[in-house]
Amino acid sequence: MRLGIKGKQVLGVTSIVGTVVVVLSVLHLARLASVSLDESRARAELLANAIYHRAQKVVVAADPLATLRADPGLRSILESSLYSNNVMYAALVDVGGVAVAHADPSLEGQRLPPAGDLRTLLARSRLSQLRAIYASQGQNLEFREPLLLGDKEIGSTRIGVSTLLIRQDLDQSLRPALVTALAALGVSVLVATLLSQLFLRPIHTIRSGLTRLGKGEFGVQLQLDQQDEFGELGTFFNTVSEQLSADRSQMAGQVANLESAVQQLEDAVAIVNARGELLFTNPAMRELLPAAAPGASLDAMLPGPHPLRRLAEETVVSRQSRGPVSAAFGDSGERLVMTHAISDPKGELVGIMLIARNMEYLSEVQSTVRYSRKLAALGRLSAGVAHEVKNPLNAMMIHLELLRQQVSPMTARSSTSSGRAVVVAEPMDRGQALQHVDVIAHEIRRLDEVVQGFLKFTRPEDLKLQPVTLRSLLDEIVPIVRPEAERARVQLIVECDDAPDINGDPAMLRQAFLNLALNACQAMPDGGTLRIHCESARGRRASIAFTDTGVGIKPEHLQRIFDLYFTTKEQGSGIGLSMVYRTVQMHDGEIQVQSTPGAGTTFRVLLPQA
Repeated sequence: MRLGIKGKQVLGVTSIVGTVVVVLSVLHLARLASVSLDESRARAELLANAIYHRAQKVVVAADPLATLRADPGLRSILESSLYSNNVMYAALVDVGGVAVAHADPSLEGQRLPPAGDLRTLLARSRLSQLRAIYASQGQNLEFREPLLLGDKEIGSTRIGVSTLLIRQDLDQSLRPALVTALAALGVSVLVATLLSQLFLRPIHTIRSGLTRLGKGEFGVQLQLDQQDEFGELGTFFNTVSEQLSADRSQMAGQVANLESAVQQLEDAVAIVNARGELLFTNPAMRELLPAAAPGASLDAMLPGPHPLRRLAEETVVSRQSRGPVSAAFGDSGERLVMTHAISDPKGELVGIMLIARNMEYLSEVQSTVRYSRKLAALGRLSAGVAHEVKNPLNAMMIHLELLRQQVSPMTARSSTSSGRAVVVAEPMDRGQALQHVDVIAHEIRRLDEVVQGFLKFTRPEDLKLQPVTLRSLLDEIVPIVRPEAERARVQLIVECDDAPDINGDPAMLRQAFLNLALNACQAMPDGGTLRIHCESARGRRASIAFTDTGVGIKPEHLQRIFDLYFTTKEQGSGIGLSMVYRTVQMHDGEIQVQSTPGAGTTFRVLLPQA
């Protein structure tokens, strides 16, 4: 049973008051018991003295005990003892314990059984006296006084006191005390209840505010006008409430934006808790699984062997993401499914995100991306071709104009002796004309090279895709690169022992890697290091990095290095890196460049694994 603060307070106060009442009652009862015993001793002593004085008057030396037995006055005193409070009997016994005279005549002549000594009990503590009175069904205690004849003891007087009678007197005296104790307990419960209402009212107010906050209510404020710790707690609560309201408003906006974004996703997304109960689904997942509703069980939505359910169960056990794997969803077709573990800051699993990706849509997106890349490459290619074709044509136009001027008839005026003017044709300079023809022929050849390069770059080639071992592929180009590296004093390092196989055309990749390696050697005229490193990359791809310690590439040139005919070398054609870029694109790969002028360059090629 759950006990609240109010109940605990009432119980605590009542327990304290009850304990005090019980302790005081016990002490009061012990005092009453001691007084009652002392009164019983006084009565017994009074009877014993009366018996002693009567015996002194009637006793004779010849047979004192017989005289005492026959004395009516002594018997009257013994019988009157029965009317004394708490006294059970009075008797006169000889030295052997045989009753000579007794308040009950039938016991005369019989040995009286020994009983406890009243004086011994009176010498003990009050609590011991109380325990002796209430410990048993009752007992007789005796007050004894010796009976002397001269210096000789001829018997003794015994006055019997009953603890049962004393207990009855105490019980009667205890009734008012019990009524008082019960009244005190009742008053204590009432006072404790009123105090708890008064003192706990701020706590109830704070609890009410917390309940409202828990229900999502914004701007909860407490009006606690007390100038104590509760007032400080109320002020702190109001501050926290304002902060929570601001944070909730901001979080609500973020959640709304996130839900809006997830709702528009083509991927089917759902979130389940660690027990497999569905918490959230977007429209794509509801279309894929019509039974997907908040609160539904994953076991009820998916059959036992379904890959998505299996991945979710593995994620619960391993606390790690699983997938992607292919899974069928009835008429909706095939999807690529995966799961991601959702953990709290302590690392405990709180949920699992389920994702089912539409491969057809993904293929469309990839096709669009590839088409966009091709359009971008075509744009760069067209710009490069236009630039390269424009320069030879301009040069040819200039020299054709000069040649035309050389070939066209040229005249000069002269006069004769008769004063008549004569027109004479100037001879053509054949050397200059041939020089113009040579320049035109050179530009035509240059234009032909441009066209041939363009045709080579744009000519469609059939990919012969097959699994390729990177180590074997690089072993084929190393013998070609090493002489160039040794000539340039370049140290060649190849690290491809643990590289995964890739899916590609060996001949095209060999030429692309060879171009990258030779370019790296040529970028280190004063020597350096060329490191070729292969490793696995994310997304089931392989990474091949060509890192040199050469002169680097200027930042303004980085955006143009893959443009056709762009080169910074004196004897460069500007086709090599363009062919590398084209080859990587044809393999659905990616090429990245990082360069620091004066420190070196890294070309990183990412290709799909086999």
